[in-house]
Order: sequence, then C-alpha cells, then structure tokens
Amino acid sequence: RMLTHALLKTVLSESGHSKVKNIMFLEDILFMLEGKNRRFVRDSEAYHILIFGQPGNKGAWGWRFEGHHVSLNYTIVNGKVSVVPSFWASNPAVADFGPGRKLIALEVEEFAARELRNSLSAKQVKNAVIADQAPRDILTSALPEVKILENTGITYGDLNKGQQAQLTKLIQEYINRHRAVVAKEDWAKIEKGGLDKIRFSWAGSTKAFEPHYYRIQGPTFLMEYANTQNGSNHIHATWRDFNGDFGRDVLREHVKKSH
Repeated sequence: RMLTHALLKTVLSESGHSKVKNIMFLEDILFMLEGKNRRFVRDSEAYHILIFGQPGNKGAWGWRFEGHHVSLNYTIVNGKVSVVPSFWASNPAVADFGPGRKLIALEVEEFAARELRNSLSAKQVKNAVIADQAPRDILTSALPEVKILENTGITYGDLNKGQQAQLTKLIQEYINRHRAVVAKEDWAKIEKGGLDKIRFSWAGSTKAFEPHYYRIQGPTFLMEYANTQNGSNHIHATWRDFNGDFGRDVLREHVKKSH
C-alpha cells in the first residue's frame, strides 16, 4: 500500500493525493451507512493497479488506479503523459461527523461552481442554464470515447472578469489534481484551444442538497459534474479529452482507413 501511494504521488499533486485518500476513506463510511444488506461491497482497500505494456517503454505504455469512485488513467507516449479519462466521485459529498468535523472530498468542484452560477445576471442565466431539472447523472457515463456535447451554455467571453477568474479557478481545480509539471502542459493545451470558446452550462437547483449538474466544454475537453443521488449528496465528476482519451480504437481506425 505504501508503494501504491508512492506511485500515485509520481503524478498527483499533494492536494490531488489528499482527495484520493479522502474518497477511499469514504468507502468505510458507506460500509457503515448502507448496513448489512448493502448491494455492493464497500471497502477502502478495494482498489487496484492495472499496467498496460512495459513500464518505461520508449514507445507507449500506461497504468490505471481504480476502485469505487476513482478511476485514474495514465498513458505515456514518448515521455508525454496523458491523464484522461479521469473520474473522481464522492459519497457522501459532505460527510458530517459533528461540529467542526466535516469532510468534503470535492469541495471546490461543487462550491466554486455554485458560486459562479449564483454570480450570473438574469441575462447570463438565459444562456448558462440549459435545463431546470438536472439529468440523472453525467451524460457521458462510462463511455470509452466521448464526443462534443450540444454546444450550449454561456461562453467565457460573455462572462465578466471576476466570473472568468471563477471559471478559470474551477477548471484548474480539475487540472491541478496532478503535479505542476503535468498540470502546466494540460492548461497550455486548453489555452491553445481558445479560452473564449469554452462554455459553462448549468442544470437544476442552485441550492446545496438539491439536484444540480454542470459541465465545462472547450474545443478539446469536457468536464462534467452531477450531484443528484442520495439526497443530492453524492458527486460524480469526470474530465475527458476529445483527442487524447484512452478510448480511441487505434487498430479499428487503421483497418478502416487502410483495408
């Protein structure tokens, strides 16, 4: 276990590693909350490492760390690292152990987004809010490959400077789960795609513990979040890349083009 966490620290920032440990810890809380008749096994140690190819290979190889509510995927090609798809979730989203003893594993992902939504003017809301009711879950689910969703929501350029800073903070919260050297490259990709082309969409309530959903979509990436289950105290959040996800079937593409 010590070596597993040492491996995680090779890619995760300190804050990202803390999030992972908190999400894993919540499995033991679920074990107690769901009782003996629970449908699934809840165990903070039921996490696994999968390795693809030969580690250190000059060509391509990869590894995954996965369990309930965490799926981290890393592909290394000629020294370049892809960190997507990346799935982080939390149940309970807010674990309250008494006065001054709350654990909120994905706090910024929820609270910064709600702060941005509540800062919008009536005119901005007309563009940003895509539905009064939140979808049941993230729309991309566990699809092995994702495509650009409907091009709705408010654009980065239609936000004021303060709101742009809030949206940037939210995007970087997803990115900065990883070490600075990796996060810097991922942010550069997003900037290169064009900040003004990024859209923020919201659905559902603006109140805590009521169903809500948001997504941030740019030309190259999608970040999706839903909090609708278990009294809207159960978060699913994912970060996908339209070009760099593991889901591309390279062999199928080769056969389609060359045979």
